[in-house]
Amino acid sequence: GSSALARNAKVVEDVDGKARFVVDDASAAAAAAMKPKAFVAKGQLGAQAPLGFWDPLGYCEGITEMDFKKLRSSEIKHGRLAMMATIGFITPFYAKLPGYLSPSKDIKFEDIPVGITAISKVPAAGWVQILLFAAVCEFGLGPSIQEWKEGQPGDYGRGALGMFGPITDPAKKARSLSAEISNGRLAMAAITGMILQNG
Repeated sequence: GSSALARNAKVVEDVDGKARFVVDDASAAAAAAMKPKAFVAKGQLGAQAPLGFWDPLGYCEGITEMDFKKLRSSEIKHGRLAMMATIGFITPFYAKLPGYLSPSKDIKFEDIPVGITAISKVPAAGWVQILLFAAVCEFGLGPSIQEWKEGQPGDYGRGALGMFGPITDPAKKARSLSAEISNGRLAMAAITGMILQNG
């Protein structure tokens, strides 16, 4: 009867937390086969030599694909900024722009010291321009800052430097993205080290 059916029912829980009852082994096996596969972060780009998959704080334990893509997008964005910061930090040691940084305050580019001491020498109007430029890059003329919701993290479909069109060869794209992730990680470590050493 119905009580025997209830005693034989099994609970099948899906990945997203929803549960349903099945009454026989065949139904339970079919439900298990239909169950979506859990996301595995270890198989994604970025798990490469020498460290392989490195997640010492356990951020990726039980992570969903969308949460992983959000973290990866953030990592790529920070890596890109760190690569620019590293070049910007090193360049003034070897060459400076000619002319004036602020003609009204009679400040030439050559008057600005190298390293982090330059921060205090840039006039307030210069910092406003820098922050406005950063805001335009982040929110303005470019694509959505949440590209990871619809595509791959960090991929705006414009190719290298946003000028050469999308990379259509999957192997080349994977190689390029892996190199960018590695270079970004190195740049984040490099700019941190430069600032600590200079400060």
